[in-house]
Amino acid sequence: MLKIGLIGCGFMGGMHAACYAALDNVKVVAVADLRADKAKEVADKSGAAIYENGEALIANADVDAVDICLPTYLHTHHAVLAMKAGKHVFIEKPVALNREEAQLLLDTQKETGAQVQIGQVIRFWDEYVWLKEQIDHNAFGKMRSATFKRLSSWPDWSWDNWLHQAQKSGSVAQDMHIHDVDFMRFAFGDPLSFKTTVQRNADGVVQHIFSCFTYPDNAAVSVEACWDYPATFPFSAHFCVKFENATVMNNANGLMVYPTQGDAYKPELKKSFEGGNDIGGNISDLGGYYNELRYFVENLNANQPLTVAPLDEGVRSLNLILDELDSVGGAQI
Repeated sequence: MLKIGLIGCGFMGGMHAACYAALDNVKVVAVADLRADKAKEVADKSGAAIYENGEALIANADVDAVDICLPTYLHTHHAVLAMKAGKHVFIEKPVALNREEAQLLLDTQKETGAQVQIGQVIRFWDEYVWLKEQIDHNAFGKMRSATFKRLSSWPDWSWDNWLHQAQKSGSVAQDMHIHDVDFMRFAFGDPLSFKTTVQRNADGVVQHIFSCFTYPDNAAVSVEACWDYPATFPFSAHFCVKFENATVMNNANGLMVYPTQGDAYKPELKKSFEGGNDIGGNISDLGGYYNELRYFVENLNANQPLTVAPLDEGVRSLNLILDELDSVGGAQI
């Protein structure tokens, strides 16, 4: 039985707690949040001990692994403490706020031998998992072009409004755009070059980001993210990938394949988890969150390495995002 210490009991912490409750051979035995009501809400569902803060949990709780669902600017401090305390670690995306923090995480992992997984959840989302499998098996030939979009209304739920402080979140680029940039790297490898354009608010913080990445044989991938649409605007995340022999599209109507020859068809996906959640947000079920935490739990229980979304991959994706931001003057100017 893997014992989890969960630090951060907001939306994402609640989502993770629900996933652990749906899994076997794991239990959340300790939680921490500066907001006592949030910690109690999660603890009441699992019988976990409550700690005043993450540092106290790491120092005193009897846990095998620490799951960090804190704001981005708090990731590195807690992850380093956890690794040095002999715990394995799950860190929500993005892995860290800047390059220096990311390098400290890599150095600490090398020093301690801790296993670390990053919450790049799209690598575990059913439709994207299916797409990656088709690419790995060369099912439709070479990729010619692709577009990935992730669009949202203004996220007003963050504690102390940290999401909209670029020095704490890195802006929409590190919070939303990184999902699709990370999957792009996972699916197609590192790009040869890129061109980025952004739109900023009155305070100079990036709200909308467009990047075009070039790949061998003149292939191109466009990735867009925005989080300042009106409150009535529905969340959407979709992709369209044009291969030599088919185009694959995933949008509000579901996943579809349009072959160069023959009829269009809808791939049959077998979901790993069926059922809703009571967490809220724009997530209708536990989906990829369940998949990524099942992978984390099963591999730790089996003493197997975490290879799908490991620390070094999270750092590589972060560095590419930071390269994009550097090219346009930073997350805030």
